[in-house]
Amino acid sequence: MIPSTAPQTTLSRMLFGAPGLVALAALYLLVGLIGHDPWRGDDARHLGPVFAMLQGEGLLLPHLAGEAVGEYPPLYYWTAAVLATLFSWALPAHDGARLATALYAALTLYWISQAAAALHGREARAAAVLLTLGTLGLVIHAHQAQPLIALMAMQALTLAGLARLGQAPLGGALQAAAGAALAFLAAGLGGALLTLPLLFGVIALSPECRTPRISGALLLALCCALGAAALWPLALHYQQPELFALWWESDWGSFGGALPADRLRPFVEDIGWFTWPLWPIALWSLWLARRRLFSLPVQLPLAATVLAVIWLVTDYEPEVSTLLALVAPLALLAAGGVTRLRRGAANAFDWFGVMTFAVFALLVWLGWTAQVFSWPPGLARHVARYGPDFVLQGEARQAVLGALACALWLLLAWKLPRSPQRGPANWAMGMTMLWCLAVILLMPWFQHGRSYRPAVEALQVALAEYSEECVASTGLSPSVRASLDYYAGLRPLAVGPQGSPCRLLLVHEDRRSKPPSLSPEWLSVWEHSRGGDKQRETFRLYHRQP
Repeated sequence: MIPSTAPQTTLSRMLFGAPGLVALAALYLLVGLIGHDPWRGDDARHLGPVFAMLQGEGLLLPHLAGEAVGEYPPLYYWTAAVLATLFSWALPAHDGARLATALYAALTLYWISQAAAALHGREARAAAVLLTLGTLGLVIHAHQAQPLIALMAMQALTLAGLARLGQAPLGGALQAAAGAALAFLAAGLGGALLTLPLLFGVIALSPECRTPRISGALLLALCCALGAAALWPLALHYQQPELFALWWESDWGSFGGALPADRLRPFVEDIGWFTWPLWPIALWSLWLARRRLFSLPVQLPLAATVLAVIWLVTDYEPEVSTLLALVAPLALLAAGGVTRLRRGAANAFDWFGVMTFAVFALLVWLGWTAQVFSWPPGLARHVARYGPDFVLQGEARQAVLGALACALWLLLAWKLPRSPQRGPANWAMGMTMLWCLAVILLMPWFQHGRSYRPAVEALQVALAEYSEECVASTGLSPSVRASLDYYAGLRPLAVGPQGSPCRLLLVHEDRRSKPPSLSPEWLSVWEHSRGGDKQRETFRLYHRQP
């Protein structure tokens, strides 16, 4: 094994101490977070309720384009709306709102580091932060509007509180209670199931917690958590009972959709890549602790991981973002074993990280050269097919900044001192470099292909001729509805079973949808296409003739 008491050089103290970790985390979280439009998918979909709150709508239950949605409680949306308001002097609403994601991700890193220090010692604090930053599945979701980031932060808060039970039973228990209550406010029933059982389960699983002082503190914490969690649904019930019924049906009534048998293998594969490199080191930690499996440092993160898996399987959602529930407990479990890796395994983990990110960086550069030099030819044809009207600008600036990012990463990887933190540091720095490189070289491409702004602005021009008429719609995804509301203040009316009185009909088509069957009275008056090949989307506006 690599000695855990490796000599502390100036560079190692700078990189693995608080200043280095804060600088790395800030670079990771802030680059690429702002400076682009709401993108199709989760980003625009979850920014929609924030835009509604900024207009005074859906303050108790999130609304999207005038319609209530019970998918998530309002914690993340409240935070995003407050930050969008506070930074409105400097940032557009969508950029200010996305700061909520960075805030909750930063809180996750902080509370995970505190939990790791309490359970595994101060040396594990840096390892927990670095392993979390190096997790493959976190990077995309940490840079878009995503309510499950708030759930991940509240999981970390709960774990950090329970990890302190031995040193401060009452303070740790109340901290865990706050985490459980806020987890419910972040994700409803899922948040409660991921945190509340830990408050009383830790007594049954860990003998060291079976003392009157800790048991009494946890009982008090459980009562506080239940009372605090009940405040929001009670307020919703008394203020807007119809919205409470909608949320109850959406969150609680639909719970229990188990994982289909034919989705088991893809589900396991998704967990494998999403939580890499956390899960192999977590298994190593369990092997090292096989003779003390019922101690708090093992049982707490292990129980949290099991609860997350149970939630994912019993309330199955095909969205990969739900796997964020595994990141905090696995990072805490892995932090206890990474500093005790055998020398050969530690070196393999280190060099595998360096080579992995070197290959990914090369692929990003190839994507850029395909745009600038049309080489390699096959990739260039692919780029042209998916973005036929894309024009890249500022190539020289991109090349210089991208080269500097790669050079800095190589220098740090080369100079990184030999220590138990070297492998996690190379994964964290490699992921940060790769994300920064992708933002520098490929952000214009993603902005062109994932923003609905050009389509909505073109639609506004077309609708100017029919300013007095309402617009109906069919086939609009949540991200399209949010973009229409944000850019144009347009909220098309859904077509009901009896049709619609509107004489204008907006239709959105992609490769997953079928064109609607319309009667001859509907005349196409406008069409706009974006993307290409499998990513092609088409908007059509129809006008019903007398």
